[in-house]
Amino acid sequence: MGETGVKGRKSGWITLLDVLIAGLAAAVLIYVYFINIDNTLKMFVSLLMALGLSVLGFVYYRMPAEKPEREAIAKLVLLNEDGESVKEWYIQGETSLLIGKSSGQYEVDIDLADTEYASLIQSEHAVLNRSGREWFIEDVDSESGVGIQKSGRGPRDKQEVEEPHKLDVGDIVYIANTRLLVK
Repeated sequence: MGETGVKGRKSGWITLLDVLIAGLAAAVLIYVYFINIDNTLKMFVSLLMALGLSVLGFVYYRMPAEKPEREAIAKLVLLNEDGESVKEWYIQGETSLLIGKSSGQYEVDIDLADTEYASLIQSEHAVLNRSGREWFIEDVDSESGVGIQKSGRGPRDKQEVEEPHKLDVGDIVYIANTRLLVK
């Protein structure tokens, strides 16, 4: 039987053992400090408790804080001028996606041919690549560029050509002037 059950809850047996250990420790402390008259035992137990608390404190503060697991990127959302969703592309499970305009010669995964600024978007404008749980975007030598506005931060940054840039949930990707929200 595992130590934890559903969503990190302790099992009944573990809780029972914790209560029994706490009760035993309380009984020992009551005996040592209230019933026992030997000062040597009191000093020894006090020293052990101080040493134990010091070790616990040291271990607690030296352990790295658990980082909350980041939300996985699941889709890209095309936004209109008012910031409303126009179209969505689910990208979960994909490895690499080409962003641009589909035509007779080119077939892209995220087609922006019907957007307001389609005239500024190249057939092969940018590429999204996944590595593990993280997504990266690269400008594929486009004329109008790729920008990223990081979630909760100021203005967008224009990205260097053919250099991958990490995306996070909440970022807004600019393909020319077309906005894609990362969700």
